[in-house]
Amino acid sequence: MELTGYAASVVRDEPGAFEKFVEEAQDRSFDEMSAAALVLSTSADVQVNQLLGNVLYLTGTLPALEPLALRVAEAFERKDPAADDWEGALVLPVQHEDIRAHLPHRDRLLAAVPSDTWLHGLLLVLDLEPLLVLHPASGQGFEVTIGGLGDNFQLHTLLAYRLVPSLIPGEPPPQSWVEAASVGQDLEPAGGIRGQFELSGGFGETIWNEGRPCDIPVFEGRRVVVLGVPSCARSWNAGRLYPMMTPMVDVTRVLPSDEAASWLAKVSP
Repeated sequence: MELTGYAASVVRDEPGAFEKFVEEAQDRSFDEMSAAALVLSTSADVQVNQLLGNVLYLTGTLPALEPLALRVAEAFERKDPAADDWEGALVLPVQHEDIRAHLPHRDRLLAAVPSDTWLHGLLLVLDLEPLLVLHPASGQGFEVTIGGLGDNFQLHTLLAYRLVPSLIPGEPPPQSWVEAASVGQDLEPAGGIRGQFELSGGFGETIWNEGRPCDIPVFEGRRVVVLGVPSCARSWNAGRLYPMMTPMVDVTRVLPSDEAASWLAKVSP
């Protein structure tokens, strides 16, 4: 039987259909999985849509995404008692960069989904976002591209990984911290993770680790992060909020000394 047939059995709620679909889906081609996702997307059952979300994450396929995103938005809008279950159907696929980039009904979801939910945080994730990172102690500046970051704790750790000690002086973060903040299975390394900088924005305001990259203010057309000396010891337990989201923190350009000096003269201490 084709995988679409097993998907149709799931939609019809036939006994054992979920288990059989999962078994038969192993090692199927992208086209087969994508076609099965379209069949699953015809169901308004929340459990079927949770299965659909898993398929979408694995394939990154987009045509079946629209009805799922719409159903999740509608569930929150009507304050459905099962809204948490509907949220779970979308939390996994939205950790896929391609799905975030093409997510339909984003504005509707942002308006409907409570701000204290996992899904709302994912809706605020920036991708391919340029940052200007300045290090006053060394007089250096860097253009950095970020994406897939759940909070500024993760940004903090991965900036240290990319910059120290190859580009700025200091002690590099241990590999266990880097893996916890990127794609490692152990999200909470023994002893926790320690901050290596005091993060501030171009206006001199504190960039809180508890915040998100989207909270970093735009200063003269750029999101600016100034890496200062820590005023006190800070540590945290988990390297990242979303285990299945692949982060990006790439140094794309080292500013010439005169350009770095010009930016450093503009930002507030």
